[in-house]
Amino acid sequence: MTTITELFACVDEVSGTATATSAPASPVGATPLLPVVGAATTVPLVDGTSRTYANLDCAASAPALEAVNDRVVEVLPLYASVHRGAGYLSQVSTALYETSRQAVARFVGAREDDVAVITRNTTDSLNLLAGVVPAGGAVLVLDVEHHANLLPWVQRSGGAQAGTGRIATILPLEPTVAATLDALRAELARRPYALLTITGASNVTGEALPIDRVVEIAHAVGTRVAVDGAQLVPHRGFSLAETDVDYVAFSGHKTYAPFGAGALVGRRDWLDTGTPYLAGGGAVRDVRADRTVWQPAPARHEAGSPNVLGAIALAQACDTLAALPAGALEEHEQALRSRLVAGLEALDGVRVARIWPDSSAPVGVVTFTVADLNPGLVAAYLSAEHGIGVRDGRFCAHPLLAHLGASHGAVRASVGVGTTAEHVDRLVDALAALLRRGAQAEYEVVDGCWTVVDDTRPLIEVQGLDHLAATAAAACGPALDD
Repeated sequence: MTTITELFACVDEVSGTATATSAPASPVGATPLLPVVGAATTVPLVDGTSRTYANLDCAASAPALEAVNDRVVEVLPLYASVHRGAGYLSQVSTALYETSRQAVARFVGAREDDVAVITRNTTDSLNLLAGVVPAGGAVLVLDVEHHANLLPWVQRSGGAQAGTGRIATILPLEPTVAATLDALRAELARRPYALLTITGASNVTGEALPIDRVVEIAHAVGTRVAVDGAQLVPHRGFSLAETDVDYVAFSGHKTYAPFGAGALVGRRDWLDTGTPYLAGGGAVRDVRADRTVWQPAPARHEAGSPNVLGAIALAQACDTLAALPAGALEEHEQALRSRLVAGLEALDGVRVARIWPDSSAPVGVVTFTVADLNPGLVAAYLSAEHGIGVRDGRFCAHPLLAHLGASHGAVRASVGVGTTAEHVDRLVDALAALLRRGAQAEYEVVDGCWTVVDDTRPLIEVQGLDHLAATAAAACGPALDD
C-alpha cells in the first residue's frame, strides 16, 4: 500500500475528488503556523522507543501559544485583586483585566455598544445567555449542536428550571444545507422566536451553515442569532459587526489560551436587564435587607473574583492570532485538512463523516470510522504505537452522531496552528498499517477504557501522576466524552 508520505494527494476544491501530484518543495503546513508550548514533547511507545507527540486533538483543547505562556509569566508578578483595590498592583491588575476584555471584544469584531462578559468557557457563556433571554421568549436550535449549545436551552424549557416560560424547539437536520436553510425559514415563519442559536462550525465535522444566510433569514422575522464559536473563532476569525450576529460565545482553551477563561460578546440590552448569572460581590451596586440593586453588564454577570490571568491569556491569544497575515490561518488549516481527508479517503475501510454534501469551507476537524474497529481501540493504538493523540467517542454531540450513523462513536482528528503535515501523514500511515497488519500490541478494555495489556511505559515524571491510569479509567466509559 502506498503511504501518504510517498504519494501527496490534494483535493480539488470544486469537485471534491482526489488527484495525485508531486509534493511541493515547501508546502503550506510543512511547519507550524505559530509556536506552541510542548511542541517538542516526546512520549513513550509500547515498543520501547519514544516519539515526538503528534497532537491531533486541538478541537478538544488546543495547546498554549508560546506568546500566551510568555505573557502570563510576565504579568504574574503583578497579579492582585481587581476593581476595588486601592493598592498599586490592584490598579495594574484592574487595568490589565479591562484591557483584556477590550482585546477579546475587538477580536470578534464587537460593535460599539456590544458588551463582553468574561466567562469560564463556551458552555458557561451559553448557559449565561440562556438565563437572560426575556421571559416567554422561544428559542430555536438545531440537532447538529454540541451539548453546550443544546442542553442549556432544553433545561431552561423543561428541566431543572421549568416554569420560566421559555420554550426550546429542536429542529432536525435536513439532507442538504439548502434544505436545512429552507426548514429554518419555514419554522421561523411559523411562530415567533426570540433567539436562534447555531454552531459556527461543527465540533464533529467542521461544517456549518452559512452564517450570513442564517442571519438574513432570522433577522427578517425579528429573531436574534447566537453563534457557538468554540470551533469557528480560533480557526477562521469572526466579526459580529460584519455578520450582524447578535451574540458569540467561545473558549480560551480552544483558542490556545488554556487558563480557564472564555467569553460571551454581544448586544447589551438582554445582558443589562437579565437575571444575574451569579449572585455575589462585584455584581451589585447596593445591597440592603429588603432589596438588591444590580450592576449593568458585564459586572452584573461576573460576581466574585474574576479569572484575571485567564482573561489576560485569552487576550494575548486573540491579539497573536489577529496579527497573522490575512488568510494565513485558513490557508494553513485547509491545506492540512485537505491532506488529511485525501489520505483517509484513500484507505479502504475508512469512512469520513459529513453532514451535508453541499457544505463548504469546513474548519480543520475531521471525524471518521475505521472498518469495524472500535473507535476506542483505534485511538489507543494510535497513541501507544505511534505517539498520536486523537479523540474517540461521541464528542458531546450525541444527536448528530446518531444522525451520522455512528451512535457508538467515531474517531476525530483536529488540527491547529501548531500542526504540521508530518502529523497528518503519520496518522494516515498509522491507519494504513493498522488496516494492513493489525495492532502490534495487545489491548483490553478496563473500566470502559481501551488500554495496552501489561503496559510497562513509564509515566512522565510529574507529581500526582502515580495513579493516573486508574484515575483516568474511572472517568472513562461509552457514555462519557469530551
